[in-house]
Amino acid sequence: MKVLITGASGDIGRAIAEKFLTEGHEVVGLDVRPSALQRAGYRHILADVRGELPPEDGVNVLVTAAGVQFPAEEVIDVNLKGVIRTMERYAFTPAIRAVVNVASASARNGSEFPEYVASKAGVVAYTKNAALRLAAYGAVCNSLSPGGVYTSSNAPVLDDETLRAAAIGESLLGKWAEPQEIAEWAYFLAVTNKSMTGEDVLVDNGEMLKSKFVWPEKGRG
Repeated sequence: MKVLITGASGDIGRAIAEKFLTEGHEVVGLDVRPSALQRAGYRHILADVRGELPPEDGVNVLVTAAGVQFPAEEVIDVNLKGVIRTMERYAFTPAIRAVVNVASASARNGSEFPEYVASKAGVVAYTKNAALRLAAYGAVCNSLSPGGVYTSSNAPVLDDETLRAAAIGESLLGKWAEPQEIAEWAYFLAVTNKSMTGEDVLVDNGEMLKSKFVWPEKGRG
């Protein structure tokens, strides 16, 4: 299948591209930055999801992984409007089989920069709208919401020992996800999955369930 991935030069986008390439698919990466990928079956397009997007016919799978955390004035344009622009450009054709929009656990718990939270929540809602329309093509469309992921964009937290321990301590499993694991989920949603559509899949190591219940030991039972 022909797979188009935005944000393909980022840690998660690149991992997703590598997964599809390993499985034998043709991959077109789109990013404002050059790509370090030098593999057969991969082609890179330098483009900005905020602007004019080049034509690309015959896209079977679309994965939108382009995203920024700041500056605040660019977040909505890249993370939300960029997804809408990309999907409206490439997804609604007879060739389409699946769409995966990379959102964030922050869309559910609100725990991030305000504009980032709003942008990712918008992606989740827009995905449902797109799923309604893509059903006419027999295509599935879902969003994927990672919690903490070991990426370079999270370096301000990961490079600080105290902040790293505090952030990872908010997960039930005591860890974050690797980009390669998020790629496996994206592949599952796009290729293995044939029946789930309009849903948001949360992959957060149990961050959403973490709670600190305080109660005197003598008062239990």
